[in-house]
Amino acid sequence: MNEISKEALPPAPIPPDCAGQDFHATDRALRDLLAIYLPRDLHDALEPHYARLGRLAGGRLDELARIADRHGPVLHTRDRYGNDEDWIEYHPAYREMEQIAFGDFQFHAMAHRAGVLGQSAPLPAVAKYAFQYLFTQAEFGLMCPVSMTDTSIHLIRKFASPELRDYLLPKMLSADVATMWKGAQFMTERAGGSDVGAIESVAVPDGDRWLLTGNKWFNSHADADVALTLARPVGAPAGTRGLALFALPKRRRDGSRNAYRIVRLKDKLGTRSMASGEIDLLGAEAYLVGAPDAGLKQMMEQVNRSRLSHGARAAGMMRRCVTEALAAAERRAFGRALIDFPLMRRQILKLMVPAAQALSMTFATADALDRGATAELRILTGLVKLRACRDNIAVATGAMEARGGNGYIEDYVTARLIRDAQVGLLWEGTSNINALDVIGRAVGKLGAQAALGALLHTRLEAAAALPAPFLNRLGAAWDRAAALAERVAGGDETLARTAATGLYNAASAILLAWEATRPGADGRRALLARFVLEHRLTPRDPLAPEDASWERAAGGLLLEGPAQGLEGVAPLLG
Repeated sequence: MNEISKEALPPAPIPPDCAGQDFHATDRALRDLLAIYLPRDLHDALEPHYARLGRLAGGRLDELARIADRHGPVLHTRDRYGNDEDWIEYHPAYREMEQIAFGDFQFHAMAHRAGVLGQSAPLPAVAKYAFQYLFTQAEFGLMCPVSMTDTSIHLIRKFASPELRDYLLPKMLSADVATMWKGAQFMTERAGGSDVGAIESVAVPDGDRWLLTGNKWFNSHADADVALTLARPVGAPAGTRGLALFALPKRRRDGSRNAYRIVRLKDKLGTRSMASGEIDLLGAEAYLVGAPDAGLKQMMEQVNRSRLSHGARAAGMMRRCVTEALAAAERRAFGRALIDFPLMRRQILKLMVPAAQALSMTFATADALDRGATAELRILTGLVKLRACRDNIAVATGAMEARGGNGYIEDYVTARLIRDAQVGLLWEGTSNINALDVIGRAVGKLGAQAALGALLHTRLEAAAALPAPFLNRLGAAWDRAAALAERVAGGDETLARTAATGLYNAASAILLAWEATRPGADGRRALLARFVLEHRLTPRDPLAPEDASWERAAGGLLLEGPAQGLEGVAPLLG
């Protein structure tokens, strides 16, 4: 029988996914924002490393993530002699991903010491979170240990005694994955999740150390080498004022196992590659970090930096979803490619817009951190955590729908993206907690919206190359959003999420418009700003017919490329 060459076969009816793509080379928005926010010399030095990670994320890292998701960690509670020496077994695919993250790229150390990726100084937050954004397009679960190690290093450097810093930091900053100490955060208890003041764990002084007793209910990276945890010193007052922050090593200084046990691992919906478990503290040795009455305040620095990391991760996952949806839309049905159908084009645009918002807000928040803009950072962090993580779920679901039934099965990445996206609503505070933090504290107590508003109006002034009516509408939208936030901060918390969402949408629209005007940037980002303005910030009658001519033209530019200068998009900005 004659063999038929592959070239002679008709096109496959099932479109491929994005495995094998270069996630850096195909992401014009990321490359534009890196050029905007990073100094030129640093940008040029890091560009090869972003390119390398982009290839890994679409290639080997993507393969490893699929394997690790199917072969999750296994808890062994005793050694073969019957000793309570619990340990967690990971699949080799997870260990290889650890080598990429902690060893090859040193995500945990890049913002804290020189020498990472050949640089003579620590990297700024913008550069760090761009790496996280790329990595997460392949693997989400491992980014939790990466982020917690990074943020734990920050807290120990800032608040720990010199002796404790000397003991922990060399181990935590190491690039040797076999011997380095990875970090975690053990905070949640059965009695205290969002209500941190209800924590029941007790700390008893014992010379230069403390002994901790209690139960920690949900601990991601359960076998970390050192965990930052909250406990109440004996005699301390109730509530959050009585909580102290401790560094809890897995092993004592003599190498013996510390007195706590991993009771079980959680059977989770997502982030299956990474071990989350319950911890019993049985008089475990720990070291006080900072002032004994400032534990929660200190840990909130870790929480807030983790919230920013969640924004970067959500942006990365949304970018992967958009890429997957575009690949799926090449499938032919009813005689033509799905991408040629107006309703499919509209659906994909509804994924592109929130993905673009999340990336812009992540970069702006990281830039505020680099500039030491405390008030801007205070409000932006909660906004990006709240909205990017919520949008991530809708975008992942939309990407699944674009692929159809295949998107629902575990052979394709979309099922995992949907599962992993859910945890963004839980880690580092639910949507309600983050909305209340933004409106009740950042706006109501600190007036941080004024600092953010000043930045945004400066951005509008710098975007003067765009049509004035469009810029005026953007400025008015921010002013209305800020006014609503101020009113809600005065009393009715039922509108906190609405008010915070308004701030996020108005801020992101202005940032998108400003980015479009930067030298060499893709002017199509201004079209994304108009989509936000029209669909998320402008009142409309849901039953009234609309003139969608500008949307069809804008969608054509966004979906079909290439990049545009401002002259190509200005007529579509209204």
